[in-house]
Amino acid sequence: MPNYFRSNVDAMASYVPGEQPPRGTQIVKLNSNENPYPPSPAALAVLRKIDGEWLRRYPEPLGGEFREAASKVLGVPNDWIIVGNGSDELLSVVIRTCAEPGRKVVYPMPTYVLYRTLTEMQAADITEIAYREDYSLPIEELVAVNGSVTFIASPNSPSGHVVPIDDLRKLASQLSGVLAIDEAYVDFTEENALALVKEYENVIVIRTLSKGYSLAGLRLGFGIANPKLLDGLFKVKDSYNIDAIACAVGTAAITDQDYKNACVAKIKASRTKLATDLKKLGFHIWDSQTNFLLTQPPQGNAEYLYQKLKEQGILIRYFKQPGLENKLRITIGTDEQNQTLMEALIYLLGSG
Repeated sequence: MPNYFRSNVDAMASYVPGEQPPRGTQIVKLNSNENPYPPSPAALAVLRKIDGEWLRRYPEPLGGEFREAASKVLGVPNDWIIVGNGSDELLSVVIRTCAEPGRKVVYPMPTYVLYRTLTEMQAADITEIAYREDYSLPIEELVAVNGSVTFIASPNSPSGHVVPIDDLRKLASQLSGVLAIDEAYVDFTEENALALVKEYENVIVIRTLSKGYSLAGLRLGFGIANPKLLDGLFKVKDSYNIDAIACAVGTAAITDQDYKNACVAKIKASRTKLATDLKKLGFHIWDSQTNFLLTQPPQGNAEYLYQKLKEQGILIRYFKQPGLENKLRITIGTDEQNQTLMEALIYLLGSG
């Protein structure tokens, strides 16, 4: 059979996202960190009014309407914002702009494994540095790599922890390359790194509407950085990477902060209750500032529980990789979904 692929693509493993059952499947889906509540009514109202003319014409290439709305919400100039087809596209744009064979991409592990996949696509050099046992940031080791791009997810997945702003500031001040701070879960925490983009020209903060705004299916993300850094990224992004529908719906969603904040408050309350209930069953729970929990079952049987829950129509996430083989990541659902999960776990663990 002919080999059609570049050698690095031929050798790499595909990124495996959380299982997505067909729409309409009756299942408790707690595996992909989706928001359990519907999007803003204002966003849905825009969707219902889509005009065919929006689809006939090419969209505005920079997502101007969304940039303007995000600018007002975040308190940054709109030319400090780049919009992407989900935050994943912006992660890819950063790597495609800054990394190549012979240049290094570095990040602490465990974290979002798409960083590895995207780097392998570019055949750039990868350096993965283990988080310390307490998930404190290994700043000296990261700096020593001298990466062209350093990725830090804060809050991090699958651990759920936030990297202190002082640690990120220290890291940014010592790096010569780009520091990309992935804040996909920022809506569920009390601290963010937005101030660093004004302090350091090499910092980009990347966010998404998938989590806090219940728009994972829309695919809309954005980055905030000094225009000097964005200049290179704009050269690499696709010409019309944001479709007109996503831009209009996303604009309505990010403008409706009251609705988003109300949903986030419910998720935080449910997170606290679920953590308490799991601890009563003997689970070890890592502190989380996200919409999920990293857990370790009392009997160390994570893969068994994952499979048995799946048989009962309950999807959670199991990562068969070093350091995570005995752990499960559980998305925070509605209180009813969380209760269904708990009842199944009580049965499986023989606690009932």
